[in-house]
Amino acid sequence: MQKVAAALVQAQKAFGPALKTNTNPHFKSKYADLSACVEAVIDALHANGIALIQRNVPTDSGVCIETVFVHESGEMLSSGPLHVPAAKQDPQGYGSALTYARRYSLMAACGIAPEDDDGNAAVKAKQDQRSREREAWIRDWCAAIDAAASSDELKDTTDDAVKAARDMKDADAEGQFLAAKATKIAKVKAKKGQTDAAPTA
Repeated sequence: MQKVAAALVQAQKAFGPALKTNTNPHFKSKYADLSACVEAVIDALHANGIALIQRNVPTDSGVCIETVFVHESGEMLSSGPLHVPAAKQDPQGYGSALTYARRYSLMAACGIAPEDDDGNAAVKAKQDQRSREREAWIRDWCAAIDAAASSDELKDTTDDAVKAARDMKDADAEGQFLAAKATKIAKVKAKKGQTDAAPTA
């Protein structure tokens, strides 16, 4: 066991992540398929004199896969059997279970995982937080523009908002501030028109 264990340690140093290249249409999510998992490890295994074998262990309710590393010295190292039940008792059901079992048995045996799920989630969470902060910032400026009590205050507030948007290189926000100003002017004119049209006592 010493030779295969030492070779596996060296191989594992060169393993890559299993890249998510396929899409699950049901859940609308990406996943690493079997070929991506094999590609992540096979070159490093071969470079260290290790062949990869996945044996099918007999079972009644689904499939059972055992991932085995065979060293050129003749030594072997097994990850142990992994059982996956078949969703349907037909060729398609067993085929799907077989692929699933091979994929997860291989990842577990090699100690690899799909590409940086946690990192991607953290990046998305940070992007979502920035988006929320930007939206709140735009709402605050638009509210300040709408609350302007005079034409001078409206001009000054809008100028400040536009300057802030230009400093941030946010052309969309600048457009929203100018639109808020136009809306405010229209509201004032409409209100003034209603006042002028009001009957006198």
